[in-house]
Amino acid sequence: MSMKPLEHDRRYGELDQVLRAYLGQPADDTPEQRSHALDAYLRHTWHTRPWAIAEAERQLREYSRNPPGRLRLSLGEFYSVPDTGLPESAIQDWLLVVADHLKQSIETGEAPTPRPAPRTHWEWHARFPETAQLLGGWFSQDIVDEFPDHDAALADYLATTHPQLTARLCGELNELLALPLDESDYAVGAAELGMEVAPPEPFSYSAWFQSVATRLADADA
Repeated sequence: MSMKPLEHDRRYGELDQVLRAYLGQPADDTPEQRSHALDAYLRHTWHTRPWAIAEAERQLREYSRNPPGRLRLSLGEFYSVPDTGLPESAIQDWLLVVADHLKQSIETGEAPTPRPAPRTHWEWHARFPETAQLLGGWFSQDIVDEFPDHDAALADYLATTHPQLTARLCGELNELLALPLDESDYAVGAAELGMEVAPPEPFSYSAWFQSVATRLADADA
């Protein structure tokens, strides 16, 4: 039988957050250099949940030292490391390298330099989770089958989403618009966050984000 959610989170919850940061990114950490994926995890987690970094370091080290044996594998009571592109024989050593970088970051207080925009897919979603919920859930390629236009999709989001979450979305969009990005960066961000259609004419991505933020603020008022 598979692990219960509580057991999973106690053993592997923060390890899972670290490894998710590597999806679509090379696991090319060395003892001397962190990967872009690990930088993204540290950059966001130092800002939002700094205490979690020590737990991630502990869970990574524990998993590397005690990988699941045959019994746990047969019972399904184990955490399955996502595909990192590394051979299975190299994963344990790589996990220790990552744990060492986390430990060093904690002990020195050194965090990656903030960036104007997220660098990885994971970082976009970690920084703008409710924006990802809106764009991926209401503005995927299926929008043409579900809604007559962008306004109708946004109206459905507002009608079905708790006001606390719509307020959070408004804040995220204002944060996004405050970043020193050009229009191509906004297009990249929209795609990373799940938007699969262009903004309605005549809007650019940034202008449409501004119109959505204004509508959300009006709705909250």
